[in-house]
Amino acid sequence: MTITADPWTSAPSSPGVRVKLVQVPRDVLDALADGDLAKARSLTDLGLTPYLTTAECRGVWHRRRGQIAMDPTEAPWVTRLVVDAGTGTVVGRAGFHGKPDATGMVEIGYSIDPLFRRRGYARYSLLALIDAARHDPRVNTVRASIRPDNTPSRNLVDQYGFRVVGEQWDEEDGLETVLELNVG
Repeated sequence: MTITADPWTSAPSSPGVRVKLVQVPRDVLDALADGDLAKARSLTDLGLTPYLTTAECRGVWHRRRGQIAMDPTEAPWVTRLVVDAGTGTVVGRAGFHGKPDATGMVEIGYSIDPLFRRRGYARYSLLALIDAARHDPRVNTVRASIRPDNTPSRNLVDQYGFRVVGEQWDEEDGLETVLELNVG
């Protein structure tokens, strides 16, 4: 199996949380990157929230729009909408930073709307990403880069076997710890 535009899903947890990671249609991506929530809502049946047009999210949408414009084959890999499979509400964003590099590495990114945090959405988004990576023969390694002060995210990836491989400086986030998980 390889990565496609189809939604990626997580297995339900004991309290019933289940997410779908849905590829963002190009016109919706453009509207979100432009900060036009009304237009984005008019283009999809998904329950888009104001969080998706915050400065933090708009920067991601803008980068992904440019990335897809340069290489349309990136579209199935990059940031998706995190949808609560039970309610249809969009609760955040998650995906890879791009398709696998020459070594088979993909980097993950995820962020949950503050109104929906501490309910398991980040966990099940992470699990859906790991599962998608494991099922694509081009992927050997999943990478996560996390600021040292982002304890919740660090605690989450630590639970799934990610190991520290170094540090890096990110222009937006500053110092990050780089962790990797072998899935090949």
